[in-house]
Amino acid sequence: MPILRVKEIRDMSSEERLARLNEFRTEYARLKTMIRAGGTVESPGRVGELRKTVARILTIESEQKLGIAKANAVKRKKK
Repeated sequence: MPILRVKEIRDMSSEERLARLNEFRTEYARLKTMIRAGGTVESPGRVGELRKTVARILTIESEQKLGIAKANAVKRKKK
């Protein structure tokens, strides 16, 4: 199950997205450091989910800046 769904990310303001992005990046860095140090992570699947969520947030943020999110949403509805 994803940490944040795309709809939830799109509903956030830009400031909220950037705040959540910083939180996820910090947690991802902490988990990767633990793994590199040879420690065990209680939830190894969370590492991948964090990475994907960070990518989703960055993608949606860039779409919003370029103004292409609405065009893609219209194309998806037509199919």
